[in-house]
Amino acid sequence: MAATQMSDRTDGPVKTRRDGMVLEVTLDRPKANAIDLATSRIMGEVFAGFRDDPTLRVAILTGGGEKFFCPGWDLKAAADGDAVDGDYGVGGFGGLQELRDMNKPVVVAVNGIACGGGLELAISGDIILAAEHASFALPEIRSGTVADAASVKLPKRIPYHIAMELLLTGRWFDAEEANRWGLVNEILPADQLMDRAWELARLLASGPPLVYAAIKEVVRDAEDSKFQDAMSRITQRKLRTVDELYASEDQLEGARAFAEKRDPVWKGE
Repeated sequence: MAATQMSDRTDGPVKTRRDGMVLEVTLDRPKANAIDLATSRIMGEVFAGFRDDPTLRVAILTGGGEKFFCPGWDLKAAADGDAVDGDYGVGGFGGLQELRDMNKPVVVAVNGIACGGGLELAISGDIILAAEHASFALPEIRSGTVADAASVKLPKRIPYHIAMELLLTGRWFDAEEANRWGLVNEILPADQLMDRAWELARLLASGPPLVYAAIKEVVRDAEDSKFQDAMSRITQRKLRTVDELYASEDQLEGARAFAEKRDPVWKGE
């Protein structure tokens, strides 16, 4: 049975728009784009659908409005009964940071405040663009809780002592500092943010999807492995995506295109 293609979502807290092989996902839940359990489950459905749709190759994640990307967990919903250990849906909080086998590139366009779980959501992407006015923080320390995903990921993404300072103090930092520590790839004027996100997404969508999948699985697999152990799993084709790549028509197409001095035509098979 052929895989079902995703359709656009125009209502609700999570809106999607597809253009060619790119899916734009917008967290649009006024006033601040905070995520409650129901919204998290919808986001999980969206990202799992993107992962499983063979006609889509790249996703863009951004927030609605101009002030907030996402402040994380909806404390008002929590006060009304949403349990902090409730059912976040497939992919965990925000649908992305624990989603298994997410082997397609995700570009995150941070259009404003990204704090707490919103910052954790942002760093679940592969490439992060930030508007000039974007700001970041991990303020969980002030509410007596732990930024769990950030505590796992952040010391591996930026210098350890900087990550620990941000986790232990909860202080705010701007886009320029985030860029200085390598947390974001580019800073852009707000009115250029989405144009750049789409430019980058289209560039990625024109690339080899099987290679992207292999890169993402290799990176995940190697994260806690010794170098030689990771290399052995790659060279022995023990990783599914690597095995599929080496047996693919695309792998042969890449070699042919190089030899014939032409652009390759990637089919993802």
